[in-house]
Amino acid sequence: MKKGSLPPLTANLASKIVGIWMLKSREDVDAEGQILIDPFLGRDPIGILCFGPSHFAAQFMKRDRSDEENVPQRAQAKNNTAGVNGYDAYFGSYSADETAGTLATHLEGSISAVNIGKTYIREVRVVDNELIIQLKTTAVDGTAITRTNTFSRIG
Repeated sequence: MKKGSLPPLTANLASKIVGIWMLKSREDVDAEGQILIDPFLGRDPIGILCFGPSHFAAQFMKRDRSDEENVPQRAQAKNNTAGVNGYDAYFGSYSADETAGTLATHLEGSISAVNIGKTYIREVRVVDNELIIQLKTTAVDGTAITRTNTFSRIG
């Protein structure tokens, strides 16, 4: 699969995302194909995503938080949540648009109050036991990026 491209649409997307998913990789790529590192969560964050029939919960963490006071605080990036001290967590309801291959998450709770009540649309695919979520957002300096989070099913 080419950087930034997604596999074909997933049939029965709403039922196929139900489960528990562990973050396998997270990649931010700019328009020139350069990989950027998110300073808030680092090069290799850990994360878990849980989908029930209508609700979800997500947690992402910088792998090494031993130096918390030096973790920059994220300004609200375009089309993205804001974390605190190298940690981002939120939950709410979701709906799938199988024709578009997208998922709308409606945040009911979050570690950062600025996220509560927001809705985010993501492109989503399930291929075998992998969940691929892609979004357009911005880097710290405002550079437009495509973020691809790939998860492995663990439950």
